[in-house]
Amino acid sequence: MNKGEAIATERDLLSRRKFCAAAKLLSLDTQDAHPLAIDVAAIDRARILGAAKGYLREAAVTITSFPAAHSAGGKHDYFSEGDYWWPDPANPAGPYIQRDGLTNPDNFTDHRRALIRLSLQMPALSAAWLITKEELYAAHAAEHLRVWFVDEATRMNPNLEFAQAIRGRTAGRGIGIIDTVHLVEVARAAAALEGSQSFANDVGDKVRRWFSEYLRWMTTSSHGIEEREAKNNHGTCWALQVAEFARYTGNTELVSFCRKRFTSVLVPNQIAPNGSFPLELARTKPYAYSLFNLDAMATVCQILSRGQDSLWEFELPDGRGIRKAMEYMFPYIADKKSWPLPADVQYFDQWPVRQASLLFAGLAFSRTDYLKLWRRLNPDPTLAEVIRNFPIRQPVLWLTR
Repeated sequence: MNKGEAIATERDLLSRRKFCAAAKLLSLDTQDAHPLAIDVAAIDRARILGAAKGYLREAAVTITSFPAAHSAGGKHDYFSEGDYWWPDPANPAGPYIQRDGLTNPDNFTDHRRALIRLSLQMPALSAAWLITKEELYAAHAAEHLRVWFVDEATRMNPNLEFAQAIRGRTAGRGIGIIDTVHLVEVARAAAALEGSQSFANDVGDKVRRWFSEYLRWMTTSSHGIEEREAKNNHGTCWALQVAEFARYTGNTELVSFCRKRFTSVLVPNQIAPNGSFPLELARTKPYAYSLFNLDAMATVCQILSRGQDSLWEFELPDGRGIRKAMEYMFPYIADKKSWPLPADVQYFDQWPVRQASLLFAGLAFSRTDYLKLWRRLNPDPTLAEVIRNFPIRQPVLWLTR
């Protein structure tokens, strides 16, 4: 072995040691005096491999397989319709009218379903490769990325000009950008694949280029700016997406922008002194929206916190911050019957699930109670509406660097 090979071998060994160290579990016993960690790879191994083995048998399918008759865009343009918009009984052929919180099952959702399918399958396959290093999982995960973001015949255009359209009113809205919250874990999974043979070609570079182009559109287009300025969970999910896509593409300027936006906009404008999210509580699904916004904020903290430079510890002078938000919602996640507001108009019984906020905050704050509750909750909901509002499903991808 020459000197260069010895250095490379040592670097590889150090990398493996870092991965193993990141995945080690210290006891969840409350008497353990050490900072908490959790071996998600061990906890989730069976569910990851069970899902990934099934997904190996399923071909990658993109939006180009689902023509959208009402879209103002083309074959490669993502299209969706606003969930809560319905035909007007007084004018059935006229513009749709809003019924907040009530999903119209006849609206076009095929592209969203395809995107969510990608977000279920590709991260699970990547997680399987991460914990086994079996290349067949990485190869199929890379195939998903290739057909979605690289191949000219099937790729999706890197914009959401035609998302959340409303018949008779608009061809697309900035609010539609929340649909790609399901690409956040796809980007995280793509980064995890970098060490695989299947991703060691130009596919990785082209996927990263797609996310760079989409990031540019998100941060400069009228739709993107509109969504950035949204006051509720939409503004949070814009920051979540930009933070992860910027991390993946190495855009340090936007990473810094998202850190500042969290401290100067999201926390001051969305968190009340008691830790609640008033803009979510005002909706017809206050419980589900509060959980969703909390997961999104917690994941922003997970992405952007490094060592002493931690958004988990950030607080305004009056104490508002992610710690306060977690403390507000935790009792109602542990015991939904204690929820003080009316039940959500739909799907109230299906929540909570294995909320990512419990895991990330449990580790950040050394809260054993958060981690124990996280482990008890359902990691694999099957109801489409719950899956749509539960974008972090493979936490093993988030606990390794």
